[in-house]
Amino acid sequence: MKPLAAEASKLASLPAVWIATAAGVLVPGVVAAITASSARGAIDRGVTVIAAIDTGYQELAFGVVGAIVLGVAGVGSEYVTESAESGDGRQITTSLTAVPSRLRFLLAKMSAIAIGAAMLAIIAAGGTMGVVRVVLGEHAPAWGADDVPRLAGVVCYWTYTALLAAGITVLTRHGVVPLTVLVANTSVVSVTYLLTKITPLANYLPDMAGIRMFIRDLAGSTAEISPLTGGLVMTAWVTALLVIAAISFAWRDA
Repeated sequence: MKPLAAEASKLASLPAVWIATAAGVLVPGVVAAITASSARGAIDRGVTVIAAIDTGYQELAFGVVGAIVLGVAGVGSEYVTESAESGDGRQITTSLTAVPSRLRFLLAKMSAIAIGAAMLAIIAAGGTMGVVRVVLGEHAPAWGADDVPRLAGVVCYWTYTALLAAGITVLTRHGVVPLTVLVANTSVVSVTYLLTKITPLANYLPDMAGIRMFIRDLAGSTAEISPLTGGLVMTAWVTALLVIAAISFAWRDA
């Protein structure tokens, strides 16, 4: 428990993590407010608008950028070279001195990131769906039994994405590349989505499969994937990547 508590403390002390928290909560909430406000305006003008089944959930798919930043920062901070006054050292040296077992250290690190991402997802999901209901009022989509597993899917998706980002950062030992690639793929141009237009197999890439856990109407989809299947596929990807990252971390120089 001590290594986990130490990693959680380090995570909470990183400015980038607080930026990730702000982005994870504000981005989907603000986008949802704009989308819902536009729909409400159309309704007030007498235009018949049917609330989409993915209202709020689509915005949470974009908000996962916060989980990406959290995962990258949590690992990348270990490899940042300190100032000359501090001896030009790196946090990873101190961390492995405190916890000599590399696998135990990595397990604590990933556990802290997973817990942090899950908490961030819960807060973001509650805030985003709350914004949608407040803005749309009686026109908001009715809550049903399907929403509970969908919200659980959001939490899983954010948590898994944070772990993917962390695992890639373990392999690269630098945060710039994974942060740039993952954020761009999520918020700018989704390369994985474009790949689905070339081959249906791309639907089984981690982000495309995982998003099926809570998105029901994926425009232009070239494959039918159930929420359970999507979750299992993303679980397999995350597990495989973390195993590779653990082996690499255990055998190479810090």
